[in-house]
Amino acid sequence: MTLMGLSDEALWIFVPLVVFWGYSGMYEVVGCFLGKYRLFPKEDEDGRNLITKWEAIKGVLFNQAIQLALSFPFLWLQGNRRGAPIVQPPLYVQAVQLLVAILVLDMWQYFGHRLFHTNRFLYKRIHALHHHLIVPYAFAAQYQHPLEALLLDNVGAVLAYVVSGMTPRTAAFFFSLTLVKSIDDHCGLWLPGHPFHLVFSNNSAFHSVHHQLYGGKANFSAPYFTFWDKIMGTYMPYNLEPREEGGYELKHFEPKED
Repeated sequence: MTLMGLSDEALWIFVPLVVFWGYSGMYEVVGCFLGKYRLFPKEDEDGRNLITKWEAIKGVLFNQAIQLALSFPFLWLQGNRRGAPIVQPPLYVQAVQLLVAILVLDMWQYFGHRLFHTNRFLYKRIHALHHHLIVPYAFAAQYQHPLEALLLDNVGAVLAYVVSGMTPRTAAFFFSLTLVKSIDDHCGLWLPGHPFHLVFSNNSAFHSVHHQLYGGKANFSAPYFTFWDKIMGTYMPYNLEPREEGGYELKHFEPKED
């Protein structure tokens, strides 16, 4: 089965890339006009972060190039092994598969992300690169060490794909949704009424807490739900208070000792 001339396997490789730059680009444009919804002043993106935006773009493009290079052999193998055309299951089956994939990815991300923080070598040599972003912004969502991108994001996504049993076309939607969710979590905006806030407990405020120096040992969950932090005792609660000059200010609370 093909869509827009692309095979199902090609869809889950190329569609998420288009979605990433289109969606993050949209945030960069509209974010210039949404100062009253900012979690940090606009100037902090350059003033407090340890990398420039150009460095972030180069890092993201490099990671995506590696992702493409690793995907092409899989695409070739899938195309040669395919027998009968792939038939999409009913929507309710796809919904269950998406839920399973989300739960698998959340578990992988939580424990992997936490390991990258608790292991001094992994943090210093690999994960610290992502934390050069103290004030997150949309297209830097994928700014990270290539090894972290491979182990946390790519391996986690493939594991979710395999365990859930979804088709490549459903996987294209799942991978794109995951990217959109990650961009939202790094966008630095708090948009009241956002539909993701009604469905998922992980959001831009929760993840921005983690990017602050005080939150480095808390709020590891990504990208959908936060229940692993609550189960494992690493959840750091927060409030959003209006800032006099516009936008919101994060107010965190240390977890209570048992």
